Amino acid sequence: MNYVKGVLSGLAATIIAELVFVRPFLRDSKATGLDALLSLFVEGLLLPKFWIVAILLFGLFFLASRANTVLRVLFFWIPTLVVSALTFAVIGLMGYVAVVVSRHH
Repeated sequence: MNYVKGVLSGLAATIIAELVFVRPFLRDSKATGLDALLSLFVEGLLLPKFWIVAILLFGLFFLASRANTVLRVLFFWIPTLVVSALTFAVIGLMGYVAVVVSRHH
């Protein structure tokens, strides 16, 4: 179970840190479509601020996963599962749209 908690903590921390630091690049980007998303993701990964926030969030989530029941639910299970579920839902929706669009062309 500790592996699952570690993976969920890392996934949620990375996604939240990426969302925090990708936003400023949205205005400056000249790329469109999938190239824009890929370039934004890579630019976010290269920022030292991204890694600092991701490591701090990972620590927070992982420590909360070992706390008492109320803290564990509030600061680990709810944030990590919500962020992970929304991310997988968005990726699934993008995949579905890509399949539907490719079938119509």
